[in-house]
Amino acid sequence: MNVVITGASRGLGKAIAEKFASEGHQLFLSSRDKKLLEKTAVDIRKNWPSSKVNFQPADLSSKKGAIELGDWLLQQNNVIDVLINNAGSFIPGSVYNEPDGALEKMIEINLFGAYHLTRRILPSMMQKKTGHIFNVCSIASLHAYENGGAYSISKFALLGFNRNLREEMKPYNIKVTAILPGATYTDSWAGSGISAQRIMEANDIAELVFTATQLSPQACVEDIIVRPQLGDL
Repeated sequence: MNVVITGASRGLGKAIAEKFASEGHQLFLSSRDKKLLEKTAVDIRKNWPSSKVNFQPADLSSKKGAIELGDWLLQQNNVIDVLINNAGSFIPGSVYNEPDGALEKMIEINLFGAYHLTRRILPSMMQKKTGHIFNVCSIASLHAYENGGAYSISKFALLGFNRNLREEMKPYNIKVTAILPGATYTDSWAGSGISAQRIMEANDIAELVFTATQLSPQACVEDIIVRPQLGDL
């Protein structure tokens, strides 16, 4: 399979990339940090030489960046089998005290990035009537998230985008899945004082995403909701 992953240089995106690489699939990776993205690609090539890794830096917080990434993907002359819209960001705070502009920034990266990239490459997928799109939402897409503010609002919106897309793509045989993880250990949790044993591993999410791509054409996992065993923090 040809697998596109945004926000692939660290955290969930990197774990998902490593899982697909370990199964020998071709990767198309993107993130904003060029140096870190290149390092991730080099590491994956070293660890899983049977998997071909392509990468392209992109700032998905801008419409221009998302469209340019879509153009680059289309120029590769490969069928896009899996698109994983993982790029995102988190600004802490509540509606009443978060920094001015927080909502605009959260919507730009957490919603518009996925929206514009998906729209750019959808026509080719629709023409071939094949593919699987994942949108990495959050438990914050389902209920108010403490200190979440604009982040939670943007993730609610992303889930709305996912559900709308799911209905639209049924006639085109394109699967659409929302990933809604609770607290998952990534670099952002380092130094938080919370034990890694209290929250999930990034590999847990990667395994679930990969498994969802292995079902028969007749089956589509619509939502993947996964929380730490002891519940949300």
